[in-house]
Amino acid sequence: MTDLRHDRAFFEILCESHAFFVGRPLAPEGADAAWLYESAPYAVLAHDAGADPRFVYANRTAQRCFGYSWEEFIGLPSRLSAEAPERSARQALLDAVARDGFAAGYRGVRVTKSGHRFWIEDGVVWRLVGRDGAPAGQAATFSAWRDA
Repeated sequence: MTDLRHDRAFFEILCESHAFFVGRPLAPEGADAAWLYESAPYAVLAHDAGADPRFVYANRTAQRCFGYSWEEFIGLPSRLSAEAPERSARQALLDAVARDGFAAGYRGVRVTKSGHRFWIEDGVVWRLVGRDGAPAGQAATFSAWRDA
């Protein structure tokens, strides 16, 4: 699997898809892949378009929130970011994003590697579209979280 932490093409897909579906920039002007991964003060995650989507990207802020290293995060089924009772609400959100292109104002409980529960506040989830126009998965960002 390609390491997307500092991948310019993936950064551009994240940003272009976010701007297209959400209507505003994901990163400030002049930011690059390294900034988004290393320094962004908000979490950014992405999973692939598989039947059981797996994480392909999680910036450092997301890693801190969920308690996983890059190596542990990448390839993890994204459904495991929510406890079983929360997974149906998470799936409904992902279905709405697949249908509508994005969802904003999302609030939900997530679970860390250690089992600690926390709330995501005011999350945005959007479709990722590759350079060829094909679905490339979905991504999410949130800048507010708190203990559940």
